[in-house]
Amino acid sequence: MEMEGYREFVAEEWLAIPSALGGRDGFIALSRQQVQTWALVLDSRDIPCRIEPSGTGWQLLVPVERFDVARKELRQFEEENRNWPPEAPPTSPLVENTLVTISVLIMLAMFHNIIQLDIPIFGLGQIDWLAAGSADSSKILAGQWWRTITALTLHADWLHLSSNLAIGGIFIVFLCSELGSGLSWALLIGSGALGNLANACMQPINHDSIGASTAVFGAVGILAAISLVRYRHQLQRRWPLPVAAALALLALLGTEGKNTDLGAHLFGFAFGIGLGLIAEYLTGKRGRPGRLLNALLALASLALVVTAWWVALKP
Repeated sequence: MEMEGYREFVAEEWLAIPSALGGRDGFIALSRQQVQTWALVLDSRDIPCRIEPSGTGWQLLVPVERFDVARKELRQFEEENRNWPPEAPPTSPLVENTLVTISVLIMLAMFHNIIQLDIPIFGLGQIDWLAAGSADSSKILAGQWWRTITALTLHADWLHLSSNLAIGGIFIVFLCSELGSGLSWALLIGSGALGNLANACMQPINHDSIGASTAVFGAVGILAAISLVRYRHQLQRRWPLPVAAALALLALLGTEGKNTDLGAHLFGFAFGIGLGLIAEYLTGKRGRPGRLLNALLALASLALVVTAWWVALKP
């Protein structure tokens, strides 16, 4: 009898908040996440409450004298947050340009093979390609800007090249399908060149490096920026993805040999984020570049690489 009296006393002192918030009836067991959210709202209003299991779910109880106030606060909270978080923006269909992107990567591999043959070039004779185009800090700081670009096309050996193409190619293919080939390659060259320039400023004067991995990390940074802007209302769930990708790449590419450089990788990633934020903001405002603009950006990117090598090999 004493236990029954106690239960009646508890029932009189505490009332469960109904799921519909419309009155004292229509109670349905709620999820744990829902009652925890409501409990936080009431705590912020100094309204005492407690959470208890109820059948297959949970219920939130408040003192009977605070029931109407609690229900009013929760109703206001639900009305103000009815459309939050907003739905993710609709994504544009991916551009089908995988074959074009892979063709560019194959051209990079062919360039590596050609320079390994030591074929004399008319008017220039035998060329030491690494000496002419590496990211030599002292020479970059002395004004040889083209080295920030030519170094992206050079690799120490086939292992160095294949690791960049196999691992980085995945990110580059996906980036090109997201933004289009022309814009993507312009951003890749930009992040890679700026990464090499910043690295030259930070490294000792005798520092030297080669490799496309600076641009590969730029691709990861660009994709991270796209995710940050496009899903800015859902960052709690999405922000670890680009960070995890960058850390995985650092583990795979960051210590692969004397001709690679951790600093260049980090700077490439940082500039990739910066350029990616700008690109995603502009494409969100005006849409992706059309076919003509993409073609012009692709030609401009190719012309920049060719010009950099022409200046590097100029007597």
